[in-house]
Amino acid sequence: MKKILLIGAITAAILSSCGTSSRGELVGVQELTEFYPSDPYGMVFIPRGTFTMGANDGDVPYAHTTPKKLVTMHAFHMDQTEITNNEYRQFVHWVRDSIARTLLAEGMVEGYEYIEETADGEFLENPYLNWNVPLNLGNTDEEIQMVLEEMYLPLEDRIMGRKEFDSRSWSHNYSWVDKSPAAQKANRFDPETKTYREGFSRQNLVHENDVYVYPDTLAWMHDFSYTFNEPMFDTYFWHPAYGEYPVTGVNWEQATAFCNWRTNMRLEQLSNYQQKYETEFRLPTEAEWEYAARGGKDNQIYPWGGPYSRNSKGCFLANFKPIRGNYIADGYAFTSPSVSYWANDYGLYNMSGNVSEWSSTPFEPSASLFVSDMNPYYTYDAADNAHPMLKRKVVKGGSWKDVGAFLQVAARDYEYQDTSKCYIGFRCVKTYAGVETINFGY
Repeated sequence: MKKILLIGAITAAILSSCGTSSRGELVGVQELTEFYPSDPYGMVFIPRGTFTMGANDGDVPYAHTTPKKLVTMHAFHMDQTEITNNEYRQFVHWVRDSIARTLLAEGMVEGYEYIEETADGEFLENPYLNWNVPLNLGNTDEEIQMVLEEMYLPLEDRIMGRKEFDSRSWSHNYSWVDKSPAAQKANRFDPETKTYREGFSRQNLVHENDVYVYPDTLAWMHDFSYTFNEPMFDTYFWHPAYGEYPVTGVNWEQATAFCNWRTNMRLEQLSNYQQKYETEFRLPTEAEWEYAARGGKDNQIYPWGGPYSRNSKGCFLANFKPIRGNYIADGYAFTSPSVSYWANDYGLYNMSGNVSEWSSTPFEPSASLFVSDMNPYYTYDAADNAHPMLKRKVVKGGSWKDVGAFLQVAARDYEYQDTSKCYIGFRCVKTYAGVETINFGY
């Protein structure tokens, strides 16, 4: 017994050695530290699990649902509410301010010059903007106003001579990697030898997007042409009263650009070690959205679990178009605040109704027949000149202007990725960056 304990002690000493030498034993890499992912602000944790994806109501047309299929999902975080006007304003203001700071830096305005060297006096290969200096766009300094003049509408476009920002130039430029199977397969093909190269290369897979970020504030008039829209619709995006309402008038490309900006904003606050293990913010896949909307209640029609759109007191459980067009019967004539009604069992609000939500999944009615039953993922990148049919993206959840059938968690609809609507918003997801364990009790 003593000999066994002695051998165990020697082995433990070898394994716990903090030196670089393994002493001839297979002990793995020892210098790595453990990584503990943090919960992103405003998101809830969706645990991994298995659910039955697809229609639970035979009365809903097949074209607007998917066949039933048992699917296993990974763990991820999801925004507790739809992205609000106030949250999207942060993105728009960042783009606006970055343009202003770039103009001031290029104009050599004192205090706003590019940072070209480190605190140690070493010159940087890539100078960057100085965000530490406060920026007051209302500054009356003549030099600053002269440099920023191109940010405003030209004289011929101004109403009554009012000096207003020209938001048409506010765009976000970012790079991304095309992870679609078709793109990766094409990238591996060598046209000279007509064979497929081994391994993975990012060559030809890295793309650059330049996306206009300001929402389409005229979406209300476009979508409801023959109605007298409330005057507040003209100011829906930036009016303080609608700050906590879901942002609308944002197309799929703008929502994707928002996710990219949000990822970069978070990475800037992390150490180099933490950045290596961080996952990106993105739009949910159709399967992720449906799994989260069910809230752990399998084979249920709505996020709240029951088969009806009212509770036992007769109150509507979501913001939609009830009673053949009595829009205010549920309490709101159009959108409602992002925290309205009741959250599902995962703590998510308005997974049905209020605004429909963009997903990352292209709309393909037969996709469920060939995608995997583990984290189903179907994607492709449609070029600007692609056929409109290739630009259709799945939207989920139904909206304030939809009838009850579209509120069902299995219901699906589509919209074109380069169009914006007054009844479509979005929320972000983020793959869980750690390893989730399940205790089986033994």
